[in-house]
Amino acid sequence: MAPAASAVTLTPASAFRCGGVAACRWVSRSNVPACRLLHHHQAQGKKRAAPTWSLKAGLWDSLRSGFLKSNNSTETVEPPPAPFEEEEPLPEELVLLERTLADGSTEQIIFSSAGDVDVYDLQALCDKVGWPRRPLTKIAASLRNSYLVATLHSIIRSSEAEGEERKQLIGMARATSDHAFNATIWDVLVDPSYQGQGLGKALMEKVIRTLLQRDISNITLFADNKVVDFYKNLGFETDPQGIKGMFWYPRF
Repeated sequence: MAPAASAVTLTPASAFRCGGVAACRWVSRSNVPACRLLHHHQAQGKKRAAPTWSLKAGLWDSLRSGFLKSNNSTETVEPPPAPFEEEEPLPEELVLLERTLADGSTEQIIFSSAGDVDVYDLQALCDKVGWPRRPLTKIAASLRNSYLVATLHSIIRSSEAEGEERKQLIGMARATSDHAFNATIWDVLVDPSYQGQGLGKALMEKVIRTLLQRDISNITLFADNKVVDFYKNLGFETDPQGIKGMFWYPRF
């Protein structure tokens, strides 16, 4: 996970869904509690060039995305030119849960950060949690322009017909980012029939881990107030350093 000194900011989500106004900050501990996994597979990351410098700034400095204010002037912090090779994580897939159903078939709940989402499946999942419908073209654009799209799928394999399986989207979260300092998590949701099994917590922990592995240290999230306690249990804090979430709405 992240170094003990790093800080991450988030705001909580409602019944595993975003859309409210509460604001929280998540301060990383020595690590994020690990979920219990039955199987884990991750491809080796590809190499990418990254600067050798590290800037330990305060929350506000980090949110300013690399601009540090000193007295009445603003100074841009430039990295030294010499790069080094750093691992860039590739999409990850792992089994969170495996069980045998009453009819003898087996079910696996699989987390993936590959962004494999069908817009019609996502719309059906949004219907299940009671979200208002949004244009499919905008849903597709939001997924396409996201920095990270993480999913939970249920895969049920028949005990009678070999090779027969049914795959269903049961959870999702996505994040937008400047690819350097900040990320914002959106559209966190879990199928109501699968809630209460720790899957929402596992999904959020994996999203946070993935962002931290990519050196994103400020993470924000907008959500309803109904699950503030859920996020506080994950380490989130409301109104960090007196920071308030502010919103601008068009006035007609």
